[in-house]
Amino acid sequence: MDFLTVLGLAAATLTTIAFLPQMFKTWQSKSAKDVSFVMLVTFNSGVFLWLIYGIYLQALPIILANSVTLFFNLIILWLKIKYR
Repeated sequence: MDFLTVLGLAAATLTTIAFLPQMFKTWQSKSAKDVSFVMLVTFNSGVFLWLIYGIYLQALPIILANSVTLFFNLIILWLKIKYR
């Protein structure tokens, strides 16, 4: 793997795991009142577009980061709807 791919994977890992505390807190507290619904929908839409872009470029760091980030944030969105 070249340096830029490793750099991209490191960035992808950090930005993706940043959502884990919010997901776990929402799950454990059964409350998502402090999380904006509009922000989640907008963010998930943007992450989905980044995923499509990464697939088009065949860029592994972009594909991995946005796939996992989209998954985590869809869980948060689901919890937001569930615990309304």
